[in-house]
Amino acid sequence: MPTRTARTDWTGSLEEGAGKVELTSSKLATFDVSFPKRAAEDANGTTSPEELLAAAHSACYAMQLSALIAEAGGTPQALDVQADVSLGADPAGGFRLTGITLKVRGEVDGLDADGFAKAAADAKAGCPVSKALTGVEITLDAALEG
Repeated sequence: MPTRTARTDWTGSLEEGAGKVELTSSKLATFDVSFPKRAAEDANGTTSPEELLAAAHSACYAMQLSALIAEAGGTPQALDVQADVSLGADPAGGFRLTGITLKVRGEVDGLDADGFAKAAADAKAGCPVSKALTGVEITLDAALEG
């Protein structure tokens, strides 16, 4: 299996510095990062490790859920997956991820609500990004639409 790479160039202190995150393997984009904007409610044109992690988690989860729906005899027509990754104070000092919420709405042929709920829960447990984040509480809100 392949290894994917990203890199960050950072200049300056934590509070006054800034950086650029490059998606090196895909060569798709470079994004600005800044700690003050990371900790602010409005990201104002910058990304953060949490947003990048949310993107990775939502994509990984969608792929895993699609596979499990098919294994259960269903056909996914559309999956809308949102991952919310929260940053907060760590009681031991500094910061930590305080939780992740996965929200999925699916249009699926061949599975009822219970079958979809089981596939969704199994995808949460089986997605490689979920496995990597076992130290963070991950909650799931899954429902069929249509």
